[in-house]
Amino acid sequence: MEQKIQAEIKAAMLAKNSVRLAALRGVKAAILLAKTAEGASGELSDGDILKIIQKLVKQRKESAAIYTEQNRPDLAEAELAEVQELEGFLPKALTEEEIEAKVREVIAQVGASSMADMGKVMGVATKQLAGQADGRAISAAVKKCLS
Repeated sequence: MEQKIQAEIKAAMLAKNSVRLAALRGVKAAILLAKTAEGASGELSDGDILKIIQKLVKQRKESAAIYTEQNRPDLAEAELAEVQELEGFLPKALTEEEIEAKVREVIAQVGASSMADMGKVMGVATKQLAGQADGRAISAAVKKCLS
């Protein structure tokens, strides 16, 4: 995955695609920080890199929302353009119906019956749906299914 990102950076440079280049350089910087962080092994798996990309996408979406609130559509557009570039590296996100179906499977697996069991269900569901759905969507589906 890391080599793919490096190759994409080179391709973006050759194509003079500044938005893609900025997004990919952000990913590369985040990977480098994660590798050199205290207690890190110096190697990252593809799963770790996907988590980093998800985190960056989430940050950019939050920034775009703040820029929109502050009446700065030019900055919001730039953030959202980078989000589109980064989402190309993520696995396809599940729809609400698909998330709900997976959550129902987890509820059956865990044997949950009420909202008191939400923590158990969330723990298993977030592990199974990692990279395919964000925490808010999973939480909403769990609440809906358990109530």
